[in-house]
Amino acid sequence: MSGSLSRAAAALLRWGRGAGGGGLRGPGVRTAGSGGGGGSSAEQLDALVKKDKVVVFLKGTPEQPQCGFSNAVVQILRLHGVRNYAAYNVLDDPQLRQGIKDYSNWPTIPQVYLNGEFVGGCDILLQMHQNGDLVEELKKLGIRSALLDEKKDQDSK
Repeated sequence: MSGSLSRAAAALLRWGRGAGGGGLRGPGVRTAGSGGGGGSSAEQLDALVKKDKVVVFLKGTPEQPQCGFSNAVVQILRLHGVRNYAAYNVLDDPQLRQGIKDYSNWPTIPQVYLNGEFVGGCDILLQMHQNGDLVEELKKLGIRSALLDEKKDQDSK
């Protein structure tokens, strides 16, 4: 792993332990409490995870995460320049919180979906960020990671 990526990952982990950061919302980030009332059936959740290329279920909102792991996911996406994604605050809806855990068969929040496919939580996304897999997965979605531009700038110096 390059030195800058290593430093970025360490900063993300430190940042994730602090209080939620303000001003994290970027252009294109859509937030919603739940999929639209009336519970969170598998069909409703299926529609939510497939509605956008990048979908995150988190505690809090991208601009004010309510746990360090949710904050780390938001920061990883931000570091890669992912601006257009759907974020659902599971703290607003207990049925959504339990429903998404049942849907994915994954016991924790946050949960990240790329192109309708469950990726994992904070630990998996951080690992993908560290080993370069996230850049490749984003490329498959037609999203160019901002880290590629940063690396190009460093290489030209």
